[in-house]
Amino acid sequence: MMNQMGSYFAAEKQESLLFITVGLLAVGLSVWLWMNDHRLKSMAYPLVAIALMQMVVGASVYLRTDTQLSTLSAQLQLTPKALKAQETTRMQAVMKNFSIYKAVEMVLLIVGVGLIAFLQRHDLAAGIGVGLVLQAAFTLALDIFAEARGADYLSAIGAIPG
Repeated sequence: MMNQMGSYFAAEKQESLLFITVGLLAVGLSVWLWMNDHRLKSMAYPLVAIALMQMVVGASVYLRTDTQLSTLSAQLQLTPKALKAQETTRMQAVMKNFSIYKAVEMVLLIVGVGLIAFLQRHDLAAGIGVGLVLQAAFTLALDIFAEARGADYLSAIGAIPG
């Protein structure tokens, strides 16, 4: 179980760095679009809005992960039954939230595609659509990977005796 726990949290930490990096890139692209008065500069609105969430979530996951892993590792050694109960409850909530996140991301993706498809001649709408598609698709992809990791980790927790 220690290996699965370590692998799960290492991957969470790596993904958090990816979220931060993409958030910073999105902000940088947004600045470039505005400074160059690009016709689709309105894509900066969803790029920056979602980038801020990505950076906050990424930073909070990154900063808490080592302490969380250390605490859980100690608990696994001392009180594995308590760890199993607490982590199962926590991870079930995490897994439930993925359904919500993915639904929101898919709606944003569909809205973005719709804006591009039906309002492509309007720079404001087309730009917002492109920004939504980029951010929603990226975030959805990462959440699909994170959900699969979470399911594996939850399964490993379930295998703890007791």
